[in-house]
Amino acid sequence: MATETKSNFEAQLFKAADKLRKNIDAAEYKHIVLGLVFLKYISESFQELYDKLDADEMSDPEDRDEYIAENVFFVPEVARRHNIHAKAKLPTVWQELDNAMEAIEKENDELKNVLPKVYGKPNLDKTSLGELIDLISNTELQAENENSKDLFGRVYEYFLGEFANAEGKKWGQFYTPKSIVRLMIEMIEPYKGRVYDPACGSWGIFVMSDNFVKEHSGNSKDITIYGQESNQTTWKLSKMNLAIRNINSKFVKRNTEWSFLKDAHPDLKADFVVANPPFNQKDRWVLADDARWKYGIPPTGNANYGWIQHMLYHLNPTNWVMTTVLANGSLSSNSWGEWDIRQKLIEEDQVECIVALPKQLFFNTGIPACIWFLRRWRSVKNKEVLFIDASDMWYMKDRTHRDLSDEDMELISGTYHNWRKSEWYEDIKGYCKSANMDELAKHKYVLTPGRYVGIPDEIDDGIPFEDKMTDLTTELKAQMEKEARMNENIKVQLEKIGFSL
Repeated sequence: MATETKSNFEAQLFKAADKLRKNIDAAEYKHIVLGLVFLKYISESFQELYDKLDADEMSDPEDRDEYIAENVFFVPEVARRHNIHAKAKLPTVWQELDNAMEAIEKENDELKNVLPKVYGKPNLDKTSLGELIDLISNTELQAENENSKDLFGRVYEYFLGEFANAEGKKWGQFYTPKSIVRLMIEMIEPYKGRVYDPACGSWGIFVMSDNFVKEHSGNSKDITIYGQESNQTTWKLSKMNLAIRNINSKFVKRNTEWSFLKDAHPDLKADFVVANPPFNQKDRWVLADDARWKYGIPPTGNANYGWIQHMLYHLNPTNWVMTTVLANGSLSSNSWGEWDIRQKLIEEDQVECIVALPKQLFFNTGIPACIWFLRRWRSVKNKEVLFIDASDMWYMKDRTHRDLSDEDMELISGTYHNWRKSEWYEDIKGYCKSANMDELAKHKYVLTPGRYVGIPDEIDDGIPFEDKMTDLTTELKAQMEKEARMNENIKVQLEKIGFSL
């Protein structure tokens, strides 16, 4: 277990914004706040280019084509920051904001039907709304030597996480903790190709993929993202999230049903799949003759192996890697053909690594989860599976949720890459184990890491057993004597007020 404390710019900004929430539920308030953060971003980006064009005698700052050429959203006059900020204290400011959002959508096809027009809600105090506009409008988004666009993305992503935390199960299912997404991306390394997420949620996976490429001196244009999301509210928030990051979301679709019933990308063959689908989902989605069920028909009562096979189906036939978060039950389930599917996946050498995660990482559930890594045509470590037990690697992020520290993620990712390269890797009891097919068969193809890594050996402190027992019994005796004195004192105090034991 690790400890980690962080105090950052976005946390302070969120705390200030949350004070103005008053009687509004987090589910409603997130649209109000995130809409203003997005408006701040789009206004800053527009104004930056506007000033450059205005200073150039050969350019027209009101020419939309100038902004399209620079991949910057065009902001009409009614939505520009000086106009909104000047009217922040007026009782009609809500109408100004709704009009601004509508005007921006009309000028930018990519944002059509995406932006929130919710500022006229009767439970939204207009004085608080004006204060919120001032708070966000007056915030200079410059910190830690980052440019404002990067910091806008950080703020938006942080706010998404905090609202998911506040809503818990209501919206937490659409949000994957940042540390989990980062760990998955660092392990599969999507430098170039098509990245697919069949259950997008807030689309943090795409954001992290883009960050990974940039951090490793790559070109974001070398990856293309594909995805689908059925929840309209999540889809809107996520489109804004990608827009702030300047990530092309052309192939990220809103699917009015969901991936099994209506596949938005039926012909897609991706190079990477990264996903966090709903845990243990139950529905009437299974079609017996579906081409996706190569390894067996998954049960209607649990979609875990349906998700795995859906993802495998959408990978290119030559060289690919996929990773998905699933409930721990997927590692050992034995009902309705799931054991047979798992055995076939293992025997065909599709399963590469399993990472067991701590409990209480997710906002919508406290059950423990794991990360699966599957890879085709492994040139190294074929016919072996790496097991990593990270269930004790956590720190308390807040009173109810745990998280992985940077050091934890670095250790897990490093272990995986060292194992794949056959460099500096060794089995560590209680933490990691590379198991061959014979060992997997011995355990009847159960993939629970604890079965393979075992329990870490206790460190011998050199103190003889007799000495330890003497110390422990002496301490116990002292505690029992203290308890007796306390009990006697309680009796005396009760007698003083007319009660006896």
